[in-house]
Parts: sequence; C-alpha cells; structure tokens
Amino acid sequence: MAQINFVGYRIRLPRSTILRVILGVALIIGGILGFLPVLGFWMVPLGVVVLSIDFPVVRRFRRNTTVKLGYWLHKRWPNLAKRFGYGAPRNGKIQ
Repeated sequence: MAQINFVGYRIRLPRSTILRVILGVALIIGGILGFLPVLGFWMVPLGVVVLSIDFPVVRRFRRNTTVKLGYWLHKRWPNLAKRFGYGAPRNGKIQ
C-alpha cells in the first residue's frame, strides 16, 4: 500500500495509480480555490506530495524543495529543523 510520511505522520493512499492521480489533482484544484471557506491553500503542497509518488518530475521538484527547506530551517531554527527530521547537513556546512 502506498503511503507518504509527512512531518512524522504516515498517511495511507489508495493502491490504484489512477485514484492517486485523481486525488492529487483534486487536492491541487481545491488548493487553487483556497479563498473559498471550506477549501484551503494547504491542499496544494499535499496534492504535489501525492502526485510525486507516481510522477518522477514532480518527485524531483518535491525532493529539491524539501532539501532547500531543510537548509533554510537549519540555518534559522536548528531545533525546529531537528524536530521535523532534518538532521545536520552531510558536509557539516550550511550554504
């Protein structure tokens, strides 16, 4: 079964690729309409994470964004970065 790890939580996803793609696209479209009362802008990143399971291009984008976010967090708030699971950089330096 497909699952994603997000800030320490494991979220199960449907086994079917078609259902995962539909879910990811629906989350992104709902996030674009985030100004409406029920929907929110938080749905866009979650939709990208769901789509990254099946599409390598989206997976690369998500991974690059995650690495940049980790460096940024580590530079500004190291304790928060460790709490979210971003360890120290491999080369010991932060760019």
